[in-house]
Amino acid sequence: MKISRKTFFKGLAAGTLGLPLLLRACTDRPSSPAPSAKGSKQLPAYTWKMTTTWPPNFPIMGEACQLFADMVAKMSAGRLQIRVYGGGELAPPLEAFEVVRSGAVEMASSASYYWAGKIPAAPLFSSVPFGMNAQQLMCWIITGGGQELWDEMYKPNNIKPLLGGNTGVQMGGWFNKPIETLADLKGLKMRIPGLGGKVLEKAGGSPILLAGSELYTGLERGIIDAAEWIGPYHDTLMGFHEIARYYYAPGWQETGTSLEYIINLQAYNDLPEDLQTILQAAAAQSYMWSLARMEAANARAFAELKQKGVVVKNFPQPVLAQLRAYSEQVIAELTAKDAFAARVYDSYQNFRRPMVDYSAISEKMYYTALQ
Repeated sequence: MKISRKTFFKGLAAGTLGLPLLLRACTDRPSSPAPSAKGSKQLPAYTWKMTTTWPPNFPIMGEACQLFADMVAKMSAGRLQIRVYGGGELAPPLEAFEVVRSGAVEMASSASYYWAGKIPAAPLFSSVPFGMNAQQLMCWIITGGGQELWDEMYKPNNIKPLLGGNTGVQMGGWFNKPIETLADLKGLKMRIPGLGGKVLEKAGGSPILLAGSELYTGLERGIIDAAEWIGPYHDTLMGFHEIARYYYAPGWQETGTSLEYIINLQAYNDLPEDLQTILQAAAAQSYMWSLARMEAANARAFAELKQKGVVVKNFPQPVLAQLRAYSEQVIAELTAKDAFAARVYDSYQNFRRPMVDYSAISEKMYYTALQ
């Protein structure tokens, strides 16, 4: 199949060049350009490394990274090869930002709330308590000015961000006692990261940061009283249902957590335009695949958990209302201290308001009709 360079990029921009056609356009061409009168010219090739904040071969998130790398290799006809390393294989998980910033590694897979200590606004591009869901957040990033703000935020650190996945609405966590009033959160030691941890702190709880590998033992030995991880699929793999009695919904703290590919900006700019576009297309496919896989796996795992007798409970509305009020306080404090965070959150909220109004008569009304 032959397709002109002009048609290739025009189709991508318009969204009319589907993934199958894109793959064929990239892989059906000869491995090297046709010889000219002056002889043949070999296009430059690149070999990159990707580190991750996920354990090696981590289900869905880690799988998405390998899918991304394989897709880039196919679409570029081998001109851009990316080797994926799990967290700890090439760099400690939470050093991914630094190794990409410095250029020691070309790219990483992560979630932006891990970098809150470096950039106060970073969590706003991943998860805001009581914030947008996966599709709304994606719409803001792609069409609402979010990508431009994201680029601006990371540029001083020599990093280019791309959407790389989403967990969907997470669960509220595993508890060894029921949460009936806000008083039940006071003194509660809970593994909960990001802005959600700051909200728990305002409610009188104690947010604890533990590595994923330590959560089961932490719950089992009483080091923590509760833990939120991701959703039914990953939570079942962790075995939380064996040691914690109550499973709470909704995941108010992570309503659609966006994952990211962060790329060393110099390495990205050194690529020819077609390889930059291939990275963007592969990242978009990675986002769709991971969210689809997560939703399907969570639905099956949730059904299995109910069969095993897990007590699934909803947070009482008064508790959620107070947590939401605390969330607004946390955001207000963040934006008061950081001017760029204030700009980002203004953009986020201005985009979100009409989305909430519309979803109230579309999705919410539909789901209510199904009950």
